[in-house]
Amino acid sequence: MALVCVEDFEKKAAGQLEKNALDYYRSGAGEQFTLGLNREAFRRLRLRPRCLRDVSRLDISCKIFGEQMKWPLGIAPTAMQKMAHPEGEVGNARAAGKAGSIFILSTLSTTSLEDLANGAPDTIKWFQLYIYKDRTITEKLVRRAEKANFKALVLTIDAPIFGHRRADVRNNFSLPSHLTLANFQGVKATGVGNAAMGASGINAYVSSQFDPTITWKDIAWLKSITHLPIVVKGVLTAEDAVLAQEFGCAGLIVSNHGARQIDTVPASIEALPEIVKAVGENLVVMLDGGIMQGNDIFKALALGAKTVFVGRPAVWGLAYNGQKGVEEMLSVLRKDFEITMALIGCQTLGDITSAMVVHESQYAKL
Repeated sequence: MALVCVEDFEKKAAGQLEKNALDYYRSGAGEQFTLGLNREAFRRLRLRPRCLRDVSRLDISCKIFGEQMKWPLGIAPTAMQKMAHPEGEVGNARAAGKAGSIFILSTLSTTSLEDLANGAPDTIKWFQLYIYKDRTITEKLVRRAEKANFKALVLTIDAPIFGHRRADVRNNFSLPSHLTLANFQGVKATGVGNAAMGASGINAYVSSQFDPTITWKDIAWLKSITHLPIVVKGVLTAEDAVLAQEFGCAGLIVSNHGARQIDTVPASIEALPEIVKAVGENLVVMLDGGIMQGNDIFKALALGAKTVFVGRPAVWGLAYNGQKGVEEMLSVLRKDFEITMALIGCQTLGDITSAMVVHESQYAKL
């Protein structure tokens, strides 16, 4: 049977992944209210199509930081992708490149910066990082990203500590013994354990390095050591968006970390309008969280995002059939977006307007 939507890939992945890995990828924080809300919030938005428009030729290409994309979707940073498939991050990145998408490599990846650069040379690559207690760790990662031709740095700002993910605690999650956090090979684990979270030795080392004292002033330090544009990921309020602008960030990703940090925060799509209103003319505003179909992409663009990112859907495609599985998932998602564009009456992304998406409550008033 053909796979026709992201949910189909998720079901295939669920049947192939070990429970340790499956629960790690799919779980959220706390009671997982926000995890469900990321999807439910999209369902509460209504599309307002315009008819009798020429949609015989669609152009869904766009540029982000001067890089040409075939469509406004990229792949979000997701840790430890070789748990899903031996091709791991390289297979995912190659699929992104073939689709004309951006691939963001997680710091906590099972493929090193250098191996990804060599394995997917034609893909637009960004690097996600944290500011660690030991600043030399962060600076070395930045230098490696620059040398490996990554085009932007994505600083995750919503994780001074890891959120409470109950499934990982129940499973005593650890990275399988045959895998490593490849960007930290040669780093000696300190022995600082975290038994409650079931972390492996090197994972505990990296986690122990997360610096809960960092503030917006540390953005200035990061800017001082790199020429790459800095994107902050994890913004959910207009106030933080304004600070991102004030401290010289090039862009931001509206994100609740896949609902994995703190429960009952808003869905990313709910937070998007206030952020676009605050800084939309001055920063490149992007979004991740809850994207599962073409009309989700359209809704995010209509509400002001310049592009969107998917994390779990790419992992489901990877688990299903490696690079080819991700390529197939992206093809399904792109086709669905093209159908949405045509049926709403938009030839290009520039034709999309905020009037084409409204909250369901607007109809309840009628």
